[in-house]
Amino acid sequence: MTLPPGPRLPATAQTLMTYGGRMRAFPRLRARYGSTFTLRLLPGPQTVVLFSDPEDIRQIFAGDSWEFSGAGGNEVLRAAMGDQSVMLTDGQDHRALRRALMPAFSPRAVQGHRETVRRLVAAEVSGWRPGDRIDALDRMSAVTLDIMLHVVFGVTSADRLERLRPRVLRLVEVGPVVALGWLYPRLRGIPPWRAERRNLRQLDEIIAEELAARRTAAPSGARPEDGSRPDAGSGVGDSGAGSSGDDVLSMLIDAGLDDAQLRDQLITLVLAGYETTASALAWTLHELGRHDEVRRRARHAADVGDDDYLEACLTEAIRRHPIIDFVARTLRTEQHIGGWRIPAGVTVAPAIMLTQMDPQLVPDPEDFAPERFLDGTHDPGAWIPFGGGVRRCLGAAFAQMEGVEVLREVLRRVDPVANRPAGTRLRNITNVPRDGAPLRLRPR
Repeated sequence: MTLPPGPRLPATAQTLMTYGGRMRAFPRLRARYGSTFTLRLLPGPQTVVLFSDPEDIRQIFAGDSWEFSGAGGNEVLRAAMGDQSVMLTDGQDHRALRRALMPAFSPRAVQGHRETVRRLVAAEVSGWRPGDRIDALDRMSAVTLDIMLHVVFGVTSADRLERLRPRVLRLVEVGPVVALGWLYPRLRGIPPWRAERRNLRQLDEIIAEELAARRTAAPSGARPEDGSRPDAGSGVGDSGAGSSGDDVLSMLIDAGLDDAQLRDQLITLVLAGYETTASALAWTLHELGRHDEVRRRARHAADVGDDDYLEACLTEAIRRHPIIDFVARTLRTEQHIGGWRIPAGVTVAPAIMLTQMDPQLVPDPEDFAPERFLDGTHDPGAWIPFGGGVRRCLGAAFAQMEGVEVLREVLRRVDPVANRPAGTRLRNITNVPRDGAPLRLRPR
C-alpha cells in the first residue's frame, strides 16, 4: 500500500533527525515532499505520517478515540505516567477518566484557583530586583511547579511538598535519549535509566504517603471545627496549599478513583501542566524582552487589567515557539486522510510546528505579533498547541489563566529585557529555550 513520500534514510538516521534536529529538518521535508510526508522511527521501526494541512488535522482530531489511539501515540510516556493515565488509555476507559477529570478544570474551578496562582506568583516575583539577571526557564519552572503541586495535589504535609519538588524536577529534566530509552525495558537496569527508575520509585512512595493521609483524614471537603485543614499541624498552613476539597486530588477521590488511577492522573497532570506552561512562559518573556514596543503595550495591559492582550502575548509565543512539535495517533483500523489510504498500525501525527509556522497560513510567521490574535485575522486552524477533539488538553483554560497571572505580576514589577534570540533544545518531550532565556531586569 502506497504511503505519502518521505526520506529514504535508515530509521536510525531519521530518528536522530526527528529528535535532534527537527526544527531545521521538518521544514525542509515539507518543502520537498509537501504538507504530508512519511518517516520511519525507532523503536520498531514504526511508520509515522506527518500532516500539516489544517483540514487533515481536523479529520485526525475528530477521529474515534479507539480507532485513532492516543495511547499508542504516547507510548514513550508510559513508564512515567503509568498504564491508567488519561494519556495512555483509549475508548471507554479514556472517556471515563476524562469525565472524572473535567470538573476539576471547569470554568468555575479554574477561577477558583486564580487567587492561589496569584499568591504563589507574587511570592516568586517579589524577590526579583531591577539590575538582576535571571534565567526565565529556571524561574518559570520553579513557580509553575509550585502552582501545580498546590492546585493538583493540595499536599497536606509541607515535608511531602519539599520532597516532591526535586523528584518531579528530575523526572522532567531528561533529554530525548533517556526519554526514548524507557521504551526498551532492558535498559532500565543500567545507568542512566537505573537512576531515573529509582527517582520514579521514590516519587511513587511520596504520592502513596499523600494518598494514605487523605484516605485516613476527614472526608473530602470537610474541615475540623477550628477551620484548619486536616494535618495542619504538619506545617501545611504555611505551605500555601488550598483549602481541603478544592484541589484536583480531592475531586478525583470524590469521583471514586482508586489509588492506582489516582497516582497515574496526578503524575500526568503535574508533568503535562507544569513543564509545558513553564516553557510557554519562558518563551513569552523572551519574546517580550526582545520587542520593546510589544513589551511597552504589555506593561500597560498589566497595569490596566487588559487580560486579552496579555493572553495574546502568550498565545503568539506558543505559536512562534511550539512547546510540542507534533502529537501522535496510532491507527487501529485503516483510514482515509487527505486523499491517502493509511493502513492500520501506522501512526498519524498532526505537525503542530509546521502548521503554526506555515507562511501560507500565517503571514510573516517568524514575526512576534500578538495583535494577530486580537484583530480576527488569524486562522484558528493554524493554532493547535493544545491538540483537539476528544484528547484536547483538559488544562488549557487553566494554563492560559496561569500564564496571564504570571505575566501581569512580572510586568507590574520589572521591565524584562533579552539580548539575543534563544535557540531550542528538547527537554523530555517539550521544546525549551536552549540557553534558559536569560533576562535583564530593568526598573519600570
